[in-house]
Amino acid sequence: MSFLDYAKTPPMGWNSWDCYGASVTEAEVIAHADFMAEHLRPYGWEYIIVDIQWSEPEAKSTRYNDFYPLTMDAFSRLTPAENRFPSAKHDNGFKSLGDYIHQKGLKFGIHIMRGIPRQAVHQNTAIKGTTARARDIALNSICPWNADMYGVDVSLPEGQLYYDSLLELYASWGVDFIKVDDIADSRLYGDAHLAEIKAIRQAIDKTGREIVLSLSPGPAALKNGSFFQNHANMWRLTDDFWDHWDALYTMFDRASEWAPFIRPGNWPDCDMLPLGHIGIRAVDGGGGDNWTRFTKDEQYLLMTLWTICQSPLMFGGTLPDIDDFTLHLFTNETVLEMYQTLDTQREIYRDDTWIIWQATSAAATYHAIFNVGLDTQPFPQTLQQHFSIDKGLDCWRQKECHLSETEIPSHGALLLKSTT
Repeated sequence: MSFLDYAKTPPMGWNSWDCYGASVTEAEVIAHADFMAEHLRPYGWEYIIVDIQWSEPEAKSTRYNDFYPLTMDAFSRLTPAENRFPSAKHDNGFKSLGDYIHQKGLKFGIHIMRGIPRQAVHQNTAIKGTTARARDIALNSICPWNADMYGVDVSLPEGQLYYDSLLELYASWGVDFIKVDDIADSRLYGDAHLAEIKAIRQAIDKTGREIVLSLSPGPAALKNGSFFQNHANMWRLTDDFWDHWDALYTMFDRASEWAPFIRPGNWPDCDMLPLGHIGIRAVDGGGGDNWTRFTKDEQYLLMTLWTICQSPLMFGGTLPDIDDFTLHLFTNETVLEMYQTLDTQREIYRDDTWIIWQATSAAATYHAIFNVGLDTQPFPQTLQQHFSIDKGLDCWRQKECHLSETEIPSHGALLLKSTT
């Protein structure tokens, strides 16, 4: 089986970063799994992802405690902090938490940083399967925004063995999804960390477990598009995405240029959905504990763009107190049917006010019409006639729509379905 078969449709789930930063606890993860299993699983939502620094006992927010001692096993591999994840006691790692999530009919994911822990290198601890030590495989390629790790020299057999041991451990915990950070962005070192991506791909394949591989952060470089397709299921198109119109508007550029790389098993990633209640213990993005700053029209626009370009849908807000409007965005069966069955999509028109995407499935054609201007206004008749768009099912509002009778709000979207 190819790793592309692990994600035949775009992954959908919840990630802890936007609301808890590095500080999520086991009890909070369980609460989100319980809600997803009861309310969202029937619509295709299935992943529960524990984001960064689950090995840091004193993590409090999206700000890191640089050089704070992390929990680690004898083979230089980070393990969950037991004060935050009590079921990790007795060298159990995430096994019990993973089992709980699986019993709910869901899948379990974790975030990791590229590399080997800095403290392992300083202590020169062991590596499973070799007499080499941590210092022997370390590279001085350190993430500029998190001080936890050194890079790994995977040109050495022992470097590959280290990644093999990591993935062996994660597979034993029942991990179904791994988000690898500080690996996809080309800006700092002149390119993405391609050698370490290859090593992680090989290590996953050796486990024999179906583990979805997600690469972060972005922006990913188009020159690496084919490489990413051949080694990963997801790769980020942006740095961390928060609830700002400027960031949302920029995503049209990224989505359009990456559309040719969308295929089953490969899903260019527009990043998490900062919707609903976010920022409980996260201070990035200029927010803090608040409800999303996107207007309802902007939320329709965001969800229309993410679904028509088949970006993975990873909700960043809290689930137990989700509001009806956000839940409605995530459970619209017509939109989700489009999202999970498209075979082509592309931007077909753009000016300063209007952006149009067209997409097709075996049974339908879809047009997403985005008003990125400052005023509510009707869609121009000249564009209707040029692109032969007249009427269809308004997917969000579930009613027949005639463009000539419809105004589209500023920063809003209309998603039309016509059957063939």
